[in-house]
Amino acid sequence: MTEWKLAYQANCWGDLGGNAEGVTSITQLSYRTFGDMDRACAEIAAAGYAGIELFDGNLLDYSAADFRDLLTNNGLTLVAAYSGANFIFDDILPEELARITRAADRAAELGAPHLVVGGGAKRFDGIRDTDYDKLGAALDRVKSLAEDRSLTAHYHPHLSTIVESPAEVSRIFDLTAIDFCPDTAHLAAAGGDPAQLIRDHADRISYIHLKGLQNEPFAFTPLDRGDVPTDSIIAAMRETQFTGWVCTELDAWDDPAEGARASMNYLTQA
Repeated sequence: MTEWKLAYQANCWGDLGGNAEGVTSITQLSYRTFGDMDRACAEIAAAGYAGIELFDGNLLDYSAADFRDLLTNNGLTLVAAYSGANFIFDDILPEELARITRAADRAAELGAPHLVVGGGAKRFDGIRDTDYDKLGAALDRVKSLAEDRSLTAHYHPHLSTIVESPAEVSRIFDLTAIDFCPDTAHLAAAGGDPAQLIRDHADRISYIHLKGLQNEPFAFTPLDRGDVPTDSIIAAMRETQFTGWVCTELDAWDDPAEGARASMNYLTQA
């Protein structure tokens, strides 16, 4: 796979979570990997990747100058910051957008091309039909704030949100102009055909998350194993003449560096 630039998400280098302050202050509720991002950068670079994506909480732990030095020392490009929000609750939306704006400011300052967001909360008493309209409108605001900073914004459908299934994916992208960041494992786990979804939405896709998945027991995997048909996904990317960064992701693995190398080995032979 020499036609695409390859990046890796740093979320595998520790437990996934968020800032505890966010329980009482929504504007502080960022994503976070509880791990060593210096080590993650070094091992991602050593595995052969040219770029890196970070959660907003980890990115904002660094000053712009310190993180720029970390990138330079490892020969990496910051490709994207990943953030997210509930997006459907009117009262807290300004707080959520203020937090996403901080991440966008830092990503832009460091020259990243992309801003990725997930979300769309499931209410305790069930999804309301208007939640999709609220999510679509909020995502358009994310798109606008990203464009103001020369970033391309993407929505990442995710398990445990109101956008999981192929029908929900199609519905939300009819309600917003934001780009689509397909995560191949999440789409497959929700019953979708990631390759077909890439074909169906090719004009909205300029950044992709590749991830492996095993169904039983449920776990994310490197790309060289599991139940996601990554070969057919790559064929769809070529068929649709996808150009741009491809970010491999693995939420948890006993040896993160080994997982990164395994996916790189698969990609170099794809």
